[in-house]
Amino acid sequence: MMREASPTRCGFVALIGAPNAGKSTLLNALVGAKISIVSRKVQTTRNLVRGIAVEGDTQIVFVDTPGIFTPRRRLDRAMVNSAWGGVADADAVALLVDSRKGIDAEAEAILARLAARQAPPILVLNKIDLVARPKLLELAAALNARLAFAETFMISALSGDGIADLKERLAALMPPGPWLYPEEQISDAPLRSLAAEITREKLFERLHAELPYQTTVETQQWTDQKDGSARVEQTIYVTREAHKKIVIGEKGRTIKAIGMAARKDVEAAAEQRIHLFLFVKVRENWQDDPERYREMGIEFPND
Repeated sequence: MMREASPTRCGFVALIGAPNAGKSTLLNALVGAKISIVSRKVQTTRNLVRGIAVEGDTQIVFVDTPGIFTPRRRLDRAMVNSAWGGVADADAVALLVDSRKGIDAEAEAILARLAARQAPPILVLNKIDLVARPKLLELAAALNARLAFAETFMISALSGDGIADLKERLAALMPPGPWLYPEEQISDAPLRSLAAEITREKLFERLHAELPYQTTVETQQWTDQKDGSARVEQTIYVTREAHKKIVIGEKGRTIKAIGMAARKDVEAAAEQRIHLFLFVKVRENWQDDPERYREMGIEFPND
């Protein structure tokens, strides 16, 4: 049942930042479950991933946005547009900054655009366990000198340090209103979409250089079986025949490893036994195909 008793609060928080600032790790920590893929490689999040958390009588819908960077390709533009779209619709915005990188060109560009927003964002310095405290304080002062942040938090999304205080404060910023989702729901993403993202994460873990960025994954079928398990069929799209051979690997070893790793995480998310079948297809121009963008949940840029 939806929570509708008064008083309750409910609102949206956009998590933004440069690629690899730790937004997906933070989202997973705030929600308390893995709903957004995490990779050491940059620009792995492509669409708006919504995670749902409860803090007292407040339901917070966190929006993990793609990393904001200078776009080079059509897909890049779609990702950046998606990120700023998440900011426009949010009740609160949290700018996540990698404390080790400090104020680089990407951070400067984000600060400049945030300056036009009426409500001041919250500054979140991440990875504080890797930086000496004097440098953290210096960075916080420098960022606040560039933009009047409402508050500054210092956290480690990986260890959980500072997460509780941040979550409590964000809850206080949410407007009064009924909850939008059932209390136990932690994401608005359908299992089919989440399963595709999980498999894409495993591609990033096992493939190198630019190849993972040239792939996308779609869940074609999800069929529940009589024994309570599910048969899941997914297609991995690549842009070249040579890429297909790499994804499959010698004697199918790579695709088998990807499938085994993905299946475990999909089973944990679905809470049921999964029979996962992966297929690899070449679609040379998938990054220019509007249908692929619809599958990813992002708007196709026409320019």
